Amino acid sequence: MSIEQILASKVKEAVKKHYEVEPESIEFQPTRKDFEGDITLVVFPMLKQVKTNPAQLAENIGKYLEEEVEEVAGFNVIQGFLNIVISDDHYINFFNEIKDREDFGILLPQTDASGIMVEYSSPNTNKPLHLGHIRNNLLGYSVSEILKAAGNEVYKVQVINDRGIHICKSMVAWQKFGNGETPESTGLKGDKLVGNYYVKFDQEYKKEIAQLQEEGKSEDEAKAQAPIFVEAQEMLRKWEANDPEVVKLWETMNRWVYDGFDKTYDALGVDFDKNYYESETYLLGKDNVQKGLEDGVFFKKEDGSVWIDLSDEGLDEKIVLRSDGTAVYMTQDIGTAIQRFKDFDINQMVYTVGNEQDYHFKVLFLILKKLGFDWADALYHLSYGMVDLPSGKMKSREGTVVDADDLIKEMTATAKDISEELGKLDGYSDAEKEELYRIIGLGALKYYILKVDPRKRILFNPEESVDFQGNTGPFIQYTYARIQSILRKAEFDTSAQLSKDFQFHEKEKELIKQLQLFPETVGLAAENLSPALIANYIYELVKSFNSFYQNVPILGIENEEEKVFRVQLARSVASVIKSGFKLLGIEVPERM
Repeated sequence: MSIEQILASKVKEAVKKHYEVEPESIEFQPTRKDFEGDITLVVFPMLKQVKTNPAQLAENIGKYLEEEVEEVAGFNVIQGFLNIVISDDHYINFFNEIKDREDFGILLPQTDASGIMVEYSSPNTNKPLHLGHIRNNLLGYSVSEILKAAGNEVYKVQVINDRGIHICKSMVAWQKFGNGETPESTGLKGDKLVGNYYVKFDQEYKKEIAQLQEEGKSEDEAKAQAPIFVEAQEMLRKWEANDPEVVKLWETMNRWVYDGFDKTYDALGVDFDKNYYESETYLLGKDNVQKGLEDGVFFKKEDGSVWIDLSDEGLDEKIVLRSDGTAVYMTQDIGTAIQRFKDFDINQMVYTVGNEQDYHFKVLFLILKKLGFDWADALYHLSYGMVDLPSGKMKSREGTVVDADDLIKEMTATAKDISEELGKLDGYSDAEKEELYRIIGLGALKYYILKVDPRKRILFNPEESVDFQGNTGPFIQYTYARIQSILRKAEFDTSAQLSKDFQFHEKEKELIKQLQLFPETVGLAAENLSPALIANYIYELVKSFNSFYQNVPILGIENEEEKVFRVQLARSVASVIKSGFKLLGIEVPERM
């Protein structure tokens, strides 16, 4: 049990003893540095239930804690805030318990752990992954790892959108202009090759629209009648009719894309437990719609289309089946959600999807609830903001996206330029340098994206992300490497326990307090599905360590117990940096 949990329980006892009510919530915060104390109780929220002077309330609680909690060494009251002084014994016991633990703050899946599915990535097979996909993948993967660290059983999945007019556009363009080229013959990754033909389709389509408009067609008529678009529609019709030649080409080009995606995922360091393919799931949900129609959840319009009326929930009517009986995206999302709860022993599901789909998921979750699925209340849309570049928004069909593979290479190159400029890599072999550039570049990219609250939009600046100063991945990686250098030089026994009468330097105690927050931070990050809480916690820990490092000698101190303790403290900080960064999918280098 953490010190805050112990204090919270005793605060409730104190209030009940003095005022015969139990406070609804207990709010702690770190004590401000200009006051004596370690943890501050904010008493003002309790005044809704307890009719008294805030200073008197704080005084009564403080006296009770001092008498009843052995970890409390004293207290003071400042304007209604109760500043609690925690005994050094508590910090000594805590540190002795965690100093050799590499898994501190990380829970193994509990026997009664809830199964949680996290869906992320879910790309279309007509183009390579881009910068927007990178944020999606990094968020989904990190949230999965954080949920695992909080003791849950987690399953990572993606839906690959491998059917529809988008892939048919690439297929038609390849047939017309490809001259049989393949990834092998061009040396291009398969997803890039297919993406090039998606762009080629759009270029030719625009030419045909312009030609038809010159001939007197309206813009809408030209768009619908452009020959290349008609060909793509016909190809989609043939695919749905299972035409052997079209299906064979579809399988070939999709395989090129899957192979390309796998290489990008590998470079990015993300993985999946199961892939769902839209070509296999797009008919799911129709039976559920039929049953919902019979049960009065849905209604049928005169043209035969099936809808749901959500106006009572402040939304509008939503179609779930077209008049010709074909499914819409909502239909297959209903069916896929139901299928996943059959496939896996889960009771929660997280959809990592951009905020432009907020309305879609509100509707989906409401429909599933109205269909009687209890687990619908445990569905969550991890809605995130878009990623912009200084040059503006990206557009796939115009070929102006920032390709994920190119960005990874650019990050590695930027890390190389900055590292060489700083002259940090003397004595490294070329292979060691290249590996370090990769670790720094990817760490910079991942940290820059994950340190931001998922709901916020990001303006991504590659050079700024690779800065070795400030709230960046490389700054934290460099601190970790600095600690490893200290540990390599510590050629003495560092296994001793901290003695009960040890006197802390204020910088040492500050670091231990930061370490204590790690398990709680992991729990909060899991609860809020926010890697940003982990990222910013690690940054605060690193700032604390650097302040300690600059103010307190480690290896140069003569007192043996202090020297051993400071090496142990540095090692514990490094262990938490490594654990925290692992939850973000970021590697840490042993040397920099």
